[in-house]
Amino acid sequence: PELSGAAVLHQTRRDQVVDSCRAYSASSRKRRVLTPADLKHLVVDEDHELIYCYVPKVACTNWKRVMMVLTGRGKYSDPMEIPSNEAHIPSNLKTLNQYSISEINHRLKNYLKFLFVREPFERLVSAYRNKFTLKYNSSFHKRFGTRIIRRYRKNATQEALVNGADVKFKEFAEYLVDPATQRDGPLNEHWQTVYQLATRATSTTTCYAKSTRTTDAMTAQFFSNISTQQQIQLYQLYKLDFLMYNYTTPSYLRMD
Repeated sequence: PELSGAAVLHQTRRDQVVDSCRAYSASSRKRRVLTPADLKHLVVDEDHELIYCYVPKVACTNWKRVMMVLTGRGKYSDPMEIPSNEAHIPSNLKTLNQYSISEINHRLKNYLKFLFVREPFERLVSAYRNKFTLKYNSSFHKRFGTRIIRRYRKNATQEALVNGADVKFKEFAEYLVDPATQRDGPLNEHWQTVYQLATRATSTTTCYAKSTRTTDAMTAQFFSNISTQQQIQLYQLYKLDFLMYNYTTPSYLRMD
């Protein structure tokens, strides 16, 4: 009975994803040709015929560790003994973009595909906190922080323009919803929408991860510091993630 209930639950989740994608496709004229970059988030385990679609800020470090144990053929035994930085070295895991088109199609059709998702705005705030409020993430400060401060902060200090180390959540939100950001290219994977990261994996088994770090209450606090317009624009940006994975609209959002 437990397995039967789980099977029903996962089928319901798959149906929700497929129905949301179908509705979005019918209402949108946007079409995008898939590139190898679209498949780099799909980690392949040949021995067990598994494909894991990793989503940054949704326990992906630990799941990459697990995949390294599964695919390591004895090289690793305990996932938690694998250093976190090693889990993110591309050569340690095989991804779907490394195969031919026929091999890709075969694996998508026959392998078990799974991913973990998280409430979209909790994931977004978690990404902001991790990449813009911690001193050790200086590469993100330089790459994105300086750009954000240059575009959206009036009378920025020279230090802020050079280091980009103190981006405010309001500035980050403004960056995300700015049409110029969309024209720059795909969003960074840490705040890219899940539906973009999980392209074409519509029959994937979906599991839900609950973080003990960035909570709903904490997310609400961050969102209280941005305007109603920014809240609406962010919801529109991540709307399909809410719909595909059946998350309710957060009660703290000011939508009118």
